[in-house]
This record gives sequence, structure tokens and C-alpha cells, in this order.
Amino acid sequence: MPKPSLGAPGVYLTEAPSGNRTVTGVTTAVTAFVGRALRGPVDEPVTLTSLAQFEQVFGGLWRDSALGYAVRDFYLNGGGTALVVRLAGGATSAELDVNGLRLIASGPGSWANHLTARVTHPVARDAHEIAHAETFDDEDLFHLEIRDTRPGSSDAPEVFLNVTLVDGPRRVDRVLAESRLVRVDTMPEGLARPGEGTYDTAAGQGDDGRDLVVEDYLGGEGTQFEADGLGLYALGRADLFNLLCLPPSRPDGDLPPSLWPAALGLCAARRAFLLVDPPVGMRPAAFPQWVADLGLSGEPSRNAAAYLPRIRRADPLRDGAIGAFVPCGGLAGVMARTDASRGVWKAPAGLDAGIVGATGLEHVTGDGESALLNPLGINCLRTFPQAGVVVWGARTLRGADTLADDYKYVPVRRFALYLEESLYRGTQWVVFEPNDEPLWSQIRTSLGSFMQDLFRQGAFQGRTPREAYFVACDAETTTQYDIDRGVVNILVGFAPLKPAEFVVISVQQKTAGAVG
Repeated sequence: MPKPSLGAPGVYLTEAPSGNRTVTGVTTAVTAFVGRALRGPVDEPVTLTSLAQFEQVFGGLWRDSALGYAVRDFYLNGGGTALVVRLAGGATSAELDVNGLRLIASGPGSWANHLTARVTHPVARDAHEIAHAETFDDEDLFHLEIRDTRPGSSDAPEVFLNVTLVDGPRRVDRVLAESRLVRVDTMPEGLARPGEGTYDTAAGQGDDGRDLVVEDYLGGEGTQFEADGLGLYALGRADLFNLLCLPPSRPDGDLPPSLWPAALGLCAARRAFLLVDPPVGMRPAAFPQWVADLGLSGEPSRNAAAYLPRIRRADPLRDGAIGAFVPCGGLAGVMARTDASRGVWKAPAGLDAGIVGATGLEHVTGDGESALLNPLGINCLRTFPQAGVVVWGARTLRGADTLADDYKYVPVRRFALYLEESLYRGTQWVVFEPNDEPLWSQIRTSLGSFMQDLFRQGAFQGRTPREAYFVACDAETTTQYDIDRGVVNILVGFAPLKPAEFVVISVQQKTAGAVG
């Protein structure tokens, strides 16, 4: 705080900063979906907050992709914010030739084969007034209407008034940057405004491509998907995501097995959590070996959980016929719902963790399957009377009894990731501050207040804050050697809540006349 310049005698006021830095907890259930969609931008993480937005941007449900069904399950089960990355699988884009002005669909796919452009010219008086204000000729202005004429399309026509090919704020390529349907391919030079009329897309130009292969997610030889932020690695351009879902190309299909280890590595690097879906038709007894064959092991597997079997539910695109779908979207929604109502430290499992919309399971799972899979770190979905389909397991892939890992349980791991990300973001202000006791005191106060708030919410074990958590930042954690290297060490410990998996009730017979 600068000192006031004391000249004439009088009273001088200054505002002194409190020195308190607040740590704000990050969101816990931002869910990323990567897969195939009917339309929309490619290799671009798009933030959505509702199913209606997904339908508007990516075209909604599509029979040839499981992505839309997973997103629908996410929102139906309480999901909030989603990140969707569309992969095209070699799909091509349709074009519109509007009297020499080439318009290209905003994304590849056959959906754009039904686009039409209608050109009209403004009334001469209106055109003269606008042209005079913008310093170009009356004959340069035109109105452009883009319409999706697919049967059943609910998209409203896009109307762009008073656009021009002349440089200026109303130049057509700049105006169409806001369009959901088309973009200008290249701006022509010396082209007169298009004549009035309707212009159609050439038949068969847009193509939906093929089912996704591993190269669509990770790139092939000679590509740099991770460096360029393409495919799965487009999520590297997202600020934050907590859960990752990878729906297969088709509802009745599977993912390339080699994709799962790469997805787990990305989650470990981004402090996110991977939801592993079972292959189609896989029996519970074969699932542990399948997971082992994927190579999802070691410490990174703390950031993943596997659930089976697939859920069965009605498909509105097939007149309500019952089909089997991957459970990841519904599971992410259950986690979001549990986080909002109880906190990220509560296990997203139990009779309250029902998957809304599921009518059954691809394979019946009972106590026998749970007894087989739970000790191996595999979670079952179960069906109970009145409760429906529920999540009946909360173990990570490091949750096998033989491993005795600190992060055996899903809520413990997700809560630790939440703490790590919140503390990481909440201590950015420390960089380049003087590394001495005043700074350490501020750090202890800031982080201690954050941990104390979580303690009051019931996030930790222990009757007192001393039993529940600690924050250490002093001369013991940061030595003179650390100070000379510009390092400040902060140690945060917490006592996590662990779920009650087994409730043991002992019943003892009391004989008549017995005392006590």
C-alpha cells in the first residue's frame, strides 16, 4: 500500500487491503463427451448447459451414434455442464453456390444436403440510406436467408439483412460468422451481388463418414493430435472438465480398446475421472479380464471406474423399441446429482443413485456377480424393486482388495481431485510473492479457511478440525534451500470419509429373565 504524500497538515485516508485470499472450490461434475454427432463443429470443445443446446448445436439424437443418447441420459439424471467434442470420421461438408459466392456448411455431414439460400434485394430507398451511411453503392446490398429443409427439422430460418460483398462491417463473411448453418468459404474479388432467387445444395455433397477408429481420436503416423489439440486432445483447450465419457460410434458398437489407456492418461494429467463402459454383450464374469487386457493399471487407474452391464431403455428414434446403451452418460448425471445434493465426498451409489430412464439391464446382476466383481474393483449396476436400476458400487480401478490403495473408493478419489484443483487454482497469487513468514501465514489462513468450510459441511472424518485436516506452510516445510530456489512448499492433509459398503447387523436372542 503506497504511503500518502504528507504535505499540508490534515487528515489523510487510505484503503488497506485485508491480506485475505479466498480459495474457491471448483465445480465437480463438468462432463466431457467425445464422439460422433450428426452435425456441429469438429475437434472443438463446446460448452453446453442443457439438452436443448445439444440439439441445437449437434442435431440431437442420431441413430448412428451413441453420443446423443449418452448426453440425453446425462441431463435426464441431473447433469449440469457438459463439454462436447465432435469427431467427424472422414465426413465431408456440403457447399452452396450463390451466384459465385461459395457458402460451406458449418460442419460436415449429410444434414447440410438440405440447406437452401434465398437472396432478395432491399427496397431502393432503404438500400440508398444504408449505402450512404456505409459509403458504398445501393446495388451492393442484399438480404440472405438460410434454411434447413430436412423433413422434421425444427431449426428456424436464419435471416441476415443488408449484407454485402464490399469490405465493411456488413461484409457477408463477417456476418455469417454468427450463423449456425453456413460459413463463407473464400471471399471472391470483383463479384457483383447475387441475383434474387433460391439456391440449393448440390445433391449428395455432404457425407456422414464412417464409424470412428482410433486414429480419429489419437491421430495416426505423421500427425500431431496432442500438440495441435485435435481428436481426444481437443479437451486440452478446455479450462476444466471433471468426468470423461467416451460413447462408441454406434449404440450397439464398441470403442477401439487402445483408446482407453490414452483417455486414462489424459484424465490423470487433467485431474479428471474416466468412466469405463463395458463392451456390448459382455458377461460380468469376463469383464475383469477385459479390463486387465486394456492395460488400465498402476497409479493412473485411480482416476477411473468401470461399471457394467449396459442399461436398457426405450429408443425414441425406433418407435420406443428397447435397446442397450452404454451407462456412462447416466452415471455422470448421477454423480452430478449426488454432488449437488450431498457433496463430492458422498459415494454416487445406493438406492438413491437410480438411473432415470433405464428400464432394465443388458444382463441381470445379483449378489453373486457383486461378490465376484466388487473385490476386484469393478462396479455393478443392479435392479431392485421400487428403486429400479441403481448404481451398486463405488470403487476405482485401484479398488481391488489385494491392492489396498489409498484411493480405493470413487468418492475419496474424486474429492482428492477436487481439493487438488481448487488449491492449485486458489494459490496462483502466491507466484512471485516474497517467500517468508508473512506469505506463509497468509497461505495458512487462506487454505485453512477453505478446509474449515468443508469440515463444517461434513466432508471429513473427525470430531474437530485438528482430527479432520491440517495445513502446514512454515520454516519446516520450506527450508532456506527451498527459499534460495524460489520454492514454497505447502502440505495439506485430510481424513476422507469412506463409504459403508457392508452393513453388518448382529442379532442376539435374549432369554426371558436375563439381565442386561
